[in-house]
Amino acid sequence: MALAMTQHQRLLIIDFGSQVTQLIARRLRELNVYCEIHPFNRVDEAFLRAFAPRAVILSGGPASVFAEGAPMPPASVFTLGVPVLGICYGQQVMMHCLGGKVERGHGTAEFGRAYVAPAGGALDLLEGWFQGTEGGGREQVWMSHGDHVSALAPGFQVYGTSPNAPFAITADPARHFYAVQFHPEVHHTPGGARLLGSFVRLAGFTGDWTMGAYRDEAIRAIREQVGDARVICGLSGGVDSSVAAVLIHEAIGTQLTCVFVDHGLLRLNEAEQVVSMFRDHYNIPLIHADESDLFLGALEGVSDPEEKRKTIGKLFIDVFQKHATEVGGAEFLAQGTLYPDVIESVSFSGGPSVTIKSHHNVGGLPEKMGIKLVEPLRELFKDEVRALGRELGLPDSFIGRHPFPGPGLAIRCPGEITREKLEILRRADAVYIDQIRRHGLYDAIWQAFAAILPMRTVGVMGDGRTYDYALSLRAVTSVDGMTADYYPFSHEFLSETATRIINEVAGVNRVFYDVTSKPPGTIELE
Repeated sequence: MALAMTQHQRLLIIDFGSQVTQLIARRLRELNVYCEIHPFNRVDEAFLRAFAPRAVILSGGPASVFAEGAPMPPASVFTLGVPVLGICYGQQVMMHCLGGKVERGHGTAEFGRAYVAPAGGALDLLEGWFQGTEGGGREQVWMSHGDHVSALAPGFQVYGTSPNAPFAITADPARHFYAVQFHPEVHHTPGGARLLGSFVRLAGFTGDWTMGAYRDEAIRAIREQVGDARVICGLSGGVDSSVAAVLIHEAIGTQLTCVFVDHGLLRLNEAEQVVSMFRDHYNIPLIHADESDLFLGALEGVSDPEEKRKTIGKLFIDVFQKHATEVGGAEFLAQGTLYPDVIESVSFSGGPSVTIKSHHNVGGLPEKMGIKLVEPLRELFKDEVRALGRELGLPDSFIGRHPFPGPGLAIRCPGEITREKLEILRRADAVYIDQIRRHGLYDAIWQAFAAILPMRTVGVMGDGRTYDYALSLRAVTSVDGMTADYYPFSHEFLSETATRIINEVAGVNRVFYDVTSKPPGTIELE
């Protein structure tokens, strides 16, 4: 299910392959502006007429505009009569298409932090922008370009320069064309959000994209799509599937049945909490499929992380299908697919850019079972899903939870999985998270968890020798999980936490703290 967002003011982002294009959309959504990302080779004149954007942003990208087959927008982008903003490669494309010149080299490449100073006259886009983070009316920005604009297109003037980018900010105010060589969407351009905010105000956006409005529209769309048919939802207990389930239940009531597959790899008391919230609090029909013996039996003796993932993924699909069939007559399958999943499934070159792991969804089942998909969150980013959850009345303690992987504790138990190790891990993780909450740190951390290491160490407890497991504690800060840094706990916190775990969890006599960033590591151990 995809909602028709024609009732909202819409901004089109044409993607030329930048790794940070999604950040443009996220910044705009934070400004209550509805936008969509579409690869350049899927945007033609017919698409533009149908989409009817109020403004267009041309993203960055790795190509050179003068290379053979370089990505280009349709010429009609510049005759729509709407404001256009070019970012990095988008600036170069704009100059190239409108009569300017782009070159490579000659000492004008820039990568990393730079400072842009005002040049030329006043420009509405920049009103109040040059506040000067370092004094002297400069703004810190993030550059990442090898090619550079060497001659402006007719009608354009320079409004900002950096040491290696004499055309860092250019514009043709009469046609409402704006172009910047830097990336305003990234965290390292502190004033970037203000700049994007200025652009959407110039384009006449009123900020009509809210989760309250989305909730009402989604409910109408679900009812229209589903009618009086039955719907089944694979409920993992995570934020995405939970918000999707509550939204669909609000739309169609008892036509929805959730299937919660308990694979025996959940955190302490998690199954009971999920079942209680959905069956008792929300009164949503729920099948609690306790299949822990099946999963743990299949994982016995398995230590390779990829084999663990594949085993769990295959079993999940088989078990879900078995219980979904019991519902009988279901015509639709609900999934918590998000907008990043949609974007990543079609790269700017037209092919899949990311393979979504089978255990994160029920891939293949719609065709196998002859049912259709309902995906009411497919226009939303993760932070918007959380906001929608609040609109729906889900408790903050639930929708604000840290991400939890589909394979569960299996990938926090390197090496062979045993019931004993899982029980130790559950209890240690619960103590660790309790410590984080007690110290008021939970919301400042992207993700935190304990992992039980495939080793035993010698210890001394009560004047006696111990030979028990070692634990690794992990906590990271991140914006979107793509990169991450370890959380800088105080030594006092770590000492207190290690003492609690060793005192309260039998089977542990040593605790480590993981200070690896991503990259080079990953957030999870496996």
